[in-house]
Formats: sequence, structure tokens, C-alpha cells
Amino acid sequence: MRYIVVACDYDGTLSYGGVVTQETLAALERLLKSGRKLIIVTGRELPDLLKVFPAATTAEAIVAENGAVIYQPRAGKKQVLDGGHHEGFIEALRSRGVTPLSVGEVIVSSWHPNENIVLDTIRALGLELQVAFNKGAIMVLPSGINKGTGLTTAIGELGLSLHNTLGIGDAENDYSFLRLCECFVAVSNALPELKEEADLVTQAPFGEGVVEVIDELVSSDLVRVEPKLTRHNILLGTGEEGAGVCAKPYQK
Repeated sequence: MRYIVVACDYDGTLSYGGVVTQETLAALERLLKSGRKLIIVTGRELPDLLKVFPAATTAEAIVAENGAVIYQPRAGKKQVLDGGHHEGFIEALRSRGVTPLSVGEVIVSSWHPNENIVLDTIRALGLELQVAFNKGAIMVLPSGINKGTGLTTAIGELGLSLHNTLGIGDAENDYSFLRLCECFVAVSNALPELKEEADLVTQAPFGEGVVEVIDELVSSDLVRVEPKLTRHNILLGTGEEGAGVCAKPYQK
């Protein structure tokens, strides 16, 4: 089996308007029955995700708060990858009238057009924080925390490999984890920049695109995409005709 793990974004990928269709749920069941594992990678806070998508508990792991919180439903194990947020920063945002304002275990989030106030507040307080965007959403996290670091931690905790992982996403904040996956899939509604980088772009948008990928994955292990997967190859040297000789991370 080439791909053991599917790492999938939630909003705009698995779901449309925050809702996962019955067809997409059925496809996730087929994925799990095939012996593969699901990891959900989301900017949402964990309680919020579990409220809107109770089926998330069937995942092997949930990477929440844009990489800051790792939860393993089966083991009931939660890991927070940073000590938390700066209370002075939150109070400053509230005093400047930033709304909506959501505070998770680590993440602090809001929506456009509050990005300038958020950036000005970080600068004024001299904080080492980073701002990530997900279309209209604004997410503030400690420096070095993103979906990529979260997925890497989750994969390591589970004893799995990114080279056996297929990632699916749609937005700016997904790139940090998608580029680490052996196969990078963008749903058709994804941002143009993401689709340009992807190994595969689905024909259908949102959850329909995820169904499309899962069905081909279960039936053929996405063997047709194999020739495109070169970015993780290791160049060993050149052959007699000058062509590069590479070691692939996966070889039958």
C-alpha cells in the first residue's frame, strides 16, 4: 500500500459551509475500511471541530488550532505544542474593538478586515507571534507553529511516515502541511497558487473532490500520479548521458 495516511483540511476541503455531506462521510468510511488512516488538519479549535463534526473521532489524529494542538481520539490523548497565548495581547485586541475574537488553547483568531489591527498590536507589544491566513480568517500563533509542524508531530507520535501520506487542502495555511506530504492534492475550489503547486487537482470541489480522491486511492492507490512525485527524490549523481540519478522515498 503506497498511501497509508490521508491528511485532510476541514473547512473548504472536507466541508462546505462547515458541513460534511453524507456522501463524503461514506467515502471516509470506505477509506478506513481499506486499512488506511485519516488525520484531520484544521485551524479550528478542537471543541468546535468535534461539535460540528462528531465523526472526527474516527480519525487517527486531529491536528487542531492550525498545528498547535494534537489530539488522538482513540487514546484520548491531547498534546499542546506551545505554552499558550499572551494575555496582554488578547486584552489589547479587545480594547481596540476587534470582533469576532476567538481564543483557543494557543490560537487567537479573528476575521478580515481586522488584520491590520492585529499586526499593529503585535508590533506595538513587541511579541514574537506569527499571523496565518485562511482566506478571510486571521490566525495568530507562536512563531514556528503551523499545520506542517503539527502534522509532523502527529505522524511521529503515531509511528507513521510523511512519505506514505497524501494531503488534501484548499487554502494558504494548508501549504505548510501539503508540501510535506508525498502526494499533494488540491480540491478544485482551492486557491490558484495552491493548485499550481499540487501533484493532483480534483475535478470536483470541496467534499466531492475528497470523495473523488478517496475512490481512486482505494481502487488503484493513485498509481497514475506516481511519475509526478519527484520533489522528495534525493539526487545521487548523474548518469552517462547527463540525466540525474535519484533515490526515491518509496520504491516497490
